[in-house]
Amino acid sequence: MSRGLTSQAARNIFYGGTVFFILLFAVLIFNTEQRIPARSNAAEITPAVVRGKHLWETRNCIGCHTLLGEGAYFAPELGNVYPRRGGDFIKAWMKAQPTGAPGRRQMPQFHLNDQQLDDLVEFLKWTSKVDTEKWPPNIQG
Repeated sequence: MSRGLTSQAARNIFYGGTVFFILLFAVLIFNTEQRIPARSNAAEITPAVVRGKHLWETRNCIGCHTLLGEGAYFAPELGNVYPRRGGDFIKAWMKAQPTGAPGRRQMPQFHLNDQQLDDLVEFLKWTSKVDTEKWPPNIQG
């Protein structure tokens, strides 16, 4: 009859399990690193996209909106706003703020010029092409 697990056997299981999971973790990291270039859409980053991201950051859009699931949940997700609405709608919406509609939260007017609006639209267009594996699950964000 077995007397149970010896300390030597327990040590071997611990070390073997540790090595196994370290190797598994390394394989998962390697696999992820190999997939990032294809998923990130980095090849299509243009100067306009960079300027648009700068506007996104300096105007603190993430303080109200989410982008690819990151940010505040006060206002809609904008990771898929470009395919849903298009660039012309985004520009018109930004110019029309605040709408003054009763009962709605108001977005501030940032007084962006046409070049800045084009850059912001290019950033949102680029963002919509990042492979997020179907995030957000709801097309409306």
